[in-house]
Amino acid sequence: MESASLLKDDERIDQLYSQDVQIIQSPTCFAFSLDAVLLADFVRSNHRHKLRTVDLCAGNGAIGLFLHKKLGGTFAEVELQPRIADMARRSVELNRLTDRYRVLNMDIADVFTAVPKDSADVVLCNPPYFPVSAKSQKNPNHYLAIARHEIATNLATVTAQMSGLLKMNGHGYLVHRPDRLTEILTTMQAHRLVPKRLRFIHPKPGRDANMLLLEVIKDGKPGGLKVVPPLTVSDEDGHYLPAVQEMLYGQS
Repeated sequence: MESASLLKDDERIDQLYSQDVQIIQSPTCFAFSLDAVLLADFVRSNHRHKLRTVDLCAGNGAIGLFLHKKLGGTFAEVELQPRIADMARRSVELNRLTDRYRVLNMDIADVFTAVPKDSADVVLCNPPYFPVSAKSQKNPNHYLAIARHEIATNLATVTAQMSGLLKMNGHGYLVHRPDRLTEILTTMQAHRLVPKRLRFIHPKPGRDANMLLLEVIKDGKPGGLKVVPPLTVSDEDGHYLPAVQEMLYGQS
């Protein structure tokens, strides 16, 4: 099928050149950003043929699709909003990956009706970052309000579902905000998810971190958290630094 025929009004196709993946985006509805690229890069490679990966709060499927070479097996992309889940389905089709990916248009609270408990080897999540506030409730763009604010789900639910889906010693991956790190670590450990690797992301040299990447292991051995070297995204002039350039465009 021609890629143009997969597009609806106000949609475009963006490409992550480093992974040879095309993603259907919409400026008014949903578009992946750098946090999706960073989380996919943070995930450890695993090419097992029978690997099972679940992507919670999947949006247009970007993170899962970015991992099609890095992870083997099958992917379940779980997205609440019908319009955005439809974009994910068409992105899967666009990349000719329908044999490995399925999109589940549902609330992550109900995910066990479609994906059995204790069945996933890897669970990914790029959740809403911000607690609900008067400002978020008034956001005129309903799609973006749900994607960015904890209106339809929250950290506790994300963590509980991640833990429920993972097999013992399965790996969970989360991108979030550093100002919620204490809450994240406490919530993870309360749900049998042991933090094992943490990376802070800084927007420019000398700036405070504005993102974190976390890897957890279900029922992992206590302790042993590694805080790996931080990543700085851009130079003072806003140009991507080489490590990020490579994530986006591949090796030059």
